[in-house]
Amino acid sequence: MTLLSVLLQAADGAAPTGGLGGLLGGSTGMIVMMVLLFAIMYFFMIRPQQKKQKQLQEARNAIKVGDKVVTAGGIHGKVKEVEDTYFIIEIAEGTKIKIEKASVYVSSEDSQAASK
Repeated sequence: MTLLSVLLQAADGAAPTGGLGGLLGGSTGMIVMMVLLFAIMYFFMIRPQQKKQKQLQEARNAIKVGDKVVTAGGIHGKVKEVEDTYFIIEIAEGTKIKIEKASVYVSSEDSQAASK
């Protein structure tokens, strides 16, 4: 059979009864397949990303005054103040910048330890 004839049979509702369609039974089978697809996506894509975000948030909350950090823009500096939503980072002697906590990705020590 050609692909065109299979597609025409499926469009007419005369799809073969073999395979999963006949095994699971019509629309119930479609719902089960969609639930299985969502479960697979959750366990292989969504859940690992949530765990990674949680670890990143914990690492940001553990940063304290005196830690060396790297920002999302690649700026290296030392934390001088820690506030609720931002850090004050000294990037050169006498030069301080205010950085949102969300844009600080890793402390310098952590990045060096990971590269070894």
